[in-house]
Amino acid sequence: MDSVPVNWEALDSLIIDFVKSENLIEDSLSPPTSPSSSSSSSSSSSSSYKSRLLIRQIRRSVEGGDIDTAIDLLRVHAPSLLDNHRLLFCLQKQRFIELLRKRTAEDRESAINCLRESLAPCALDAYPEAYEEFKHILLALVYDEDDKNSPVANEWSPKRRIDIAGLLSSVLRAHLCAYDPLFAMSLRYLISIHKLFCFRQGVPSPISDLTQRLLLEDRDPPATPLESFYEAPPFDEVDIQALAHAVEITRQGAIDSLRFAKGDLYQAFQNELCRIRLDDPMFDELVHEYCVYRGFIEFSVVDSPGMQLDSGSISNDQSECEHLSNNCSTEVGYGTTKLSGCGTSATQVIMEGSPESNTNLVGIQSTDTEERYPSETSHGDCSTSWNPQFEKVLQKNKCLRVGETNKRKRWRGRHEKEEFLSGPTNERSREELNASSSVASTIVLKDQQVSRKSCFPNMMKNKEEKYELVLGLQELASRGMAVEVVEEIDEIEPNFFVQNPALLFQLKQVEFLKLVGSGNHTQALRVACSFLGPLASSHPDLLKPLKETLLALLKPNEEAFNERLPLCALANSLQVAIGRRFGIEEPQLMKIIRATLYTHSEWFKLQMCKDRFEGLLRIDALKEFGGNLIIDAASRLDVDMSGDGSSQVTGSSNNRKQEDGSPTQSSARDVGCDESAILKVMEFLALPRADAIHLLAQYNGNAETVIQQIFA
Repeated sequence: MDSVPVNWEALDSLIIDFVKSENLIEDSLSPPTSPSSSSSSSSSSSSSYKSRLLIRQIRRSVEGGDIDTAIDLLRVHAPSLLDNHRLLFCLQKQRFIELLRKRTAEDRESAINCLRESLAPCALDAYPEAYEEFKHILLALVYDEDDKNSPVANEWSPKRRIDIAGLLSSVLRAHLCAYDPLFAMSLRYLISIHKLFCFRQGVPSPISDLTQRLLLEDRDPPATPLESFYEAPPFDEVDIQALAHAVEITRQGAIDSLRFAKGDLYQAFQNELCRIRLDDPMFDELVHEYCVYRGFIEFSVVDSPGMQLDSGSISNDQSECEHLSNNCSTEVGYGTTKLSGCGTSATQVIMEGSPESNTNLVGIQSTDTEERYPSETSHGDCSTSWNPQFEKVLQKNKCLRVGETNKRKRWRGRHEKEEFLSGPTNERSREELNASSSVASTIVLKDQQVSRKSCFPNMMKNKEEKYELVLGLQELASRGMAVEVVEEIDEIEPNFFVQNPALLFQLKQVEFLKLVGSGNHTQALRVACSFLGPLASSHPDLLKPLKETLLALLKPNEEAFNERLPLCALANSLQVAIGRRFGIEEPQLMKIIRATLYTHSEWFKLQMCKDRFEGLLRIDALKEFGGNLIIDAASRLDVDMSGDGSSQVTGSSNNRKQEDGSPTQSSARDVGCDESAILKVMEFLALPRADAIHLLAQYNGNAETVIQQIFA
């Protein structure tokens, strides 16, 4: 299976932007910028964050039945939306229902006043069907909420709250331009395509346990365009089909979305993408886990910032702790509660590391830890025993990384205060919201108490030191200090390179090129003869990289080794490999990105076109991978030898091979299909692009013939 290299530096950038945008860290992770640009960027980010907080609070208010608070917040922060009589009528209907739901004489009188003063006048101006809906809602005065067979059972349903809350969120996002951070939108899109690809190709997903919980099935209702927008000029069919298939909506839904966005395809795409909901606590935990692994935040011991990443009941049973201690190399994550096996809510470790580095891994891996890494138990034991050599290497690395340590920030998690309740708000509803917050805090506190009783503190020191050691080695590799990396790994784990020959080859490549760059050709050839040659003899896949590495001898010294070498990719491949050896599992988020990027590429090979939105979401940047260091074959060798490169996601696609063996995307023109014919078949038959192309190929590219045959 062809692999899609992942640019982990681009992913680092997206995640740093996400944690800053969502205020999940105490301070900025970005490098210093000029005061003017920093000020404008900070102001824009702060404004967007506050707008998203407002939307979340309005959503919570409506879902809790507090329509008065929602209307008050809209009146203060987005008054123009209340001029939309359709939206206002919807809110007033729900307000009437919520007043009746309280079942007190006082509230029933308030409901009747709501009918007279708000709902009836609004029904006259909202839309043609509004008055009939107004008469229908009056039946709620006669039929009780408990009568499930009543004509107004749907109006009484709690789901109505969720639908209205979602509709308001959709409208407010577009009105305030308060879209989710780029990474959140990119992940929604990639997971959606991944699920669609696996379904259409009939193949199992290796990350289904994560994606099913992370991406919620229900979407927010679409924002309805105003009647004045219905006279908008016709849209390009290319845009309609691109939007419809990108976010899996009907053709009419795509047209309505474009109308609402006044013809702006990319705004319509963002509106539709943000309707897809993520499980926010789980998403935050995945991001936190990644930041721990990448070393973006400082060392500390904190409680879990969100829900568990795996199912299972919370328990502080001593036998479970003993089981976890004996098997922590395969079951203990970093910065997460539980990855497999034990149901104990775990104390988390937040680590240091280099924000400039990335991880280059290929292939798609299963999420079953024990199947993937059967040797971890023996090599990654995290018991209280401690190798003295670790301490020696650790101290050397700490001296090199003093500057990096000072850059680390503290994870704060989500602390969304009800700051928008300062407007004219019903005091009783405010008390209700505070009461619900108190209950939630109590639940969190109980979880924290269980967490503190777990067995993790007994293992914390050794786990922290191993994280520090791995991040230190990664930092050395990212600086091109290959000799030091090899020496230190040989000192603490002599058999590591025996099982990871490709990494040794890559490190020796760096050493060779540095020597050539400095003009020391004699020593460079010794490295080639002592290491590169024997490794290539034992592993034929390394022979081609060896030949191309030796070409550096023909180049001027200053060009033999330069800053364009992908040292960060090498450093992070090393981080993953050495981390596994010490029982440090790679983040779940890495597995998701690797799998979804692969299926994204395969999906658009099937569609025989380029993704129009990959640049907007920086998916193209995640796939960019370049540099002069020849490591492709070495990376494949690492995958083959570890046994983790095989993927459960396989499927045929219309792709060809270039002469160098890399995949290239075929186009519709290659199979004799005109773009207008493809669009016509997609439009009339409501087919995906790939199916339309396959049908056209059977009938010589004639769209009329295809349509006639289908309807014959």
